[in-house]
Amino acid sequence: MQAMTVEAAGLYLDLAKQPLSTEGLAAGVALARAAGIEARRAALFAGQAVNASEHRAVLHPALRDPGGDFSALGQPVSAEVRATLARMKALADDLRANGIGGKPLKAIVHIGIGGSDLGPRLVWEALRPLDAPIALRFAANVDGSEIAAALHGLDPATTLVVAVSKAFTTQETLANATVARDWLRATLGEDGARARFAAVSAAPDRAAASGVDPQKVFAFWDWVGGRFSLWSAVSLSVAIGLGFEMFERLLAGAAAMDRHFLYAPLERNAPVLLAIAQVMNRDGLGRSARAVIPYARRLTLLPAFLQQLEMESNGKRVRTDGRPAEHATAPVVFGDAGTNGQHAFFQQLHQGVDVVPLEFIAVAKQDEGPAELHRKLLSNVIAQAEALLVGKSEAAVRAELQAKGVSIAEIEILAPQKTFPGNRPSTTIVLDRLTPETLGALIALYEHKVLVEGTIWGVNSFDQWGVELGKSLANRVLGELEGGAAQAHDPSTTALIARLR
Repeated sequence: MQAMTVEAAGLYLDLAKQPLSTEGLAAGVALARAAGIEARRAALFAGQAVNASEHRAVLHPALRDPGGDFSALGQPVSAEVRATLARMKALADDLRANGIGGKPLKAIVHIGIGGSDLGPRLVWEALRPLDAPIALRFAANVDGSEIAAALHGLDPATTLVVAVSKAFTTQETLANATVARDWLRATLGEDGARARFAAVSAAPDRAAASGVDPQKVFAFWDWVGGRFSLWSAVSLSVAIGLGFEMFERLLAGAAAMDRHFLYAPLERNAPVLLAIAQVMNRDGLGRSARAVIPYARRLTLLPAFLQQLEMESNGKRVRTDGRPAEHATAPVVFGDAGTNGQHAFFQQLHQGVDVVPLEFIAVAKQDEGPAELHRKLLSNVIAQAEALLVGKSEAAVRAELQAKGVSIAEIEILAPQKTFPGNRPSTTIVLDRLTPETLGALIALYEHKVLVEGTIWGVNSFDQWGVELGKSLANRVLGELEGGAAQAHDPSTTALIARLR
């Protein structure tokens, strides 16, 4: 039992309900070691080009350890990190204390998509106070209703717009940013709009060239992958909305998990053990999906965040050397907050044909709401994990039905339907409280888990070529929808374009 539990950076992981014997766990550790995880881990923290296909370092740990001395591909980066954090703090402190143009700051509209949206959105929902003095709204989708909803009812004079795009070419972000800037201009004029618009990009010159005040352009770097970027100025909106001290605490929690991952032996290393359980389920037992169920309303967005983090990172069928992957890679990730999910898809988890491993996230001590409700919540997460594991035998069901006086004929029909097969694996992760520190540690735990799994599978966890083809085709189709010349497509696509024109 002790070998299947580990404490790290304020988190408690219980993997005792996973299909891992002591020997199986040892074999999993040996597999990770043979795949080179120790060297890969060292290379990541040393700023080497672990993203080989793009010849980039992957150095998000440098963002949450500003006192460190990190280099990316041999070039020092920590001084830039410190300088950017200082600029973020100065702006956050000034806006929270003094507002804009003599008026208090009451709202921020954060515009981004993918890694420029999901991370900050998760952090805000997890940590925002119930009576937040600054409202933070998000616009990601290019669906016009999203930016309309984000701006609706706000006063341009008391609103800051923050546009986040790594290359500052993302179609959805630039389109929504244009709408927001025009909304500011319509009331405040060019100067007023400029004072209330900020940008975050790995191409800061491009952002400034678009008309953003250079003093309100914040950089991050090509050694920061989008889905690993919430630790950077990508979370400027959150740092302002929560206060910079809260953002620093988030970084500190992630840095604590970094130290654990870097120095704990593999046998007691939380990201390694979590990854071994997933590899066993995916490759050893052929389980193609995994459910993540946070029993905390504030973590409702965690499954969506992990969909991008894990499926974009390790959803690959080709290895780093160009050969086909030898094993199945990332499973489908889905989930919802508990107890909501119990009344939706848990039926399939308990009695469906496919066995779907789960991760339950629980918070031991709740600082909001009545204590009796939190006890009910915790009883549900514990009971669901137990029920999935032990199930309910047909013999037990038959005995219950007989005791109720149900006829033999009806028992023959009902008993199989009421039987729970059990032996459905889960991991439980417990946070003592949901704080900036434990949230940072939890997210970093999953980031490092991705690295371990990608190393075992032999894929590059840090590129995402799979998102590029659709983007380029969308630009072609857009031209046609706007009246341009027809392009060559498959018959179905040609017919759809004609209908929508």
